[in-house]
Amino acid sequence: MQDGVYDAFAQKLAAAVAKLKIGNGLEDGTTTGPLIDGKAVAKVQEHIEDAVSKGAKVLSGGKLIEGNFFEPTILVDVPKTAAVAKEETFGPLAPLFRFKDEAEVIAMSNDTEFGLASYFYARDMSRVFRVAEALEYGMVGINTGLISNEVAPFGGIKASGLGREGSKYGIEDYLEIKYLCISV
Repeated sequence: MQDGVYDAFAQKLAAAVAKLKIGNGLEDGTTTGPLIDGKAVAKVQEHIEDAVSKGAKVLSGGKLIEGNFFEPTILVDVPKTAAVAKEETFGPLAPLFRFKDEAEVIAMSNDTEFGLASYFYARDMSRVFRVAEALEYGMVGINTGLISNEVAPFGGIKASGLGREGSKYGIEDYLEIKYLCISV
């Protein structure tokens, strides 16, 4: 989060997260269901504990609820050295990192072995294309958090996968190209 809006954004995000309803996904009004298994829960806990031990603060959430349910959690003042800055959590955890300028946030974003998806908001179209091109991710969401659909190629780069699934590009990973040169 850009330094100038970091604190205000953190408070607005906390207010929005407080409205989420945790529970059975088949019940009306539920917005946040369980994690897939105990290992997923443990990873969320590990990322929170690691970040806090390195100076981050829990702004909201941070607690295990019975079973595989975990409170949606916001961490602030997360250091770049925290595991959550380098690893994929796949759980209800929003670590907020502070940056000063575009170059710094691009460097921070790319400083990971993973590259599935990245998201950012911008109005300036020059910035949109410049930043999107510089981000080392297989998918980039710009001004949206919903980037996957049936006609888009889904997949990451680096340790987040090779190739794509979905769309016409997905079938290519299951095919071998063969060149035939025939003299008649």
